[in-house]
Amino acid sequence: QVQLVQSGGGLVQAGGSLSVSCVASGQMFNTGVMAWFRQAPGKDREFVAAITWKGGRPSYHDSVKGRFTISRENARNTVYLQMTSLKPEDTAKYYCAAGRTVLDISKADEYDYWGQGTQVTVSS
Repeated sequence: QVQLVQSGGGLVQAGGSLSVSCVASGQMFNTGVMAWFRQAPGKDREFVAAITWKGGRPSYHDSVKGRFTISRENARNTVYLQMTSLKPEDTAKYYCAAGRTVLDISKADEYDYWGQGTQVTVSS
């Protein structure tokens, strides 16, 4: 089992910055994908960004490219999402996810474990 515990997020004005982090514990694996998804009220869960534990270029949804940065700190089993130039449409509950074998990083069903969710609210 893998447990994902999130922290960060909060309320910020449009144009501001926030970060969220996700600490993984339990039966860790050296391969696999860590990702961030978000879900706004009444909407489906949406892919935001993904990164592998082994390295490689991160992937982003087009709507956050150039504004969000996903990174990892393997020694601390932690994945971060740094969000800048935030917009009201970024308002959502953000979830980190871990998947052992992920063929399509943008599909929530591909991930095995989920964090508890962290609210990010951007005011206009």
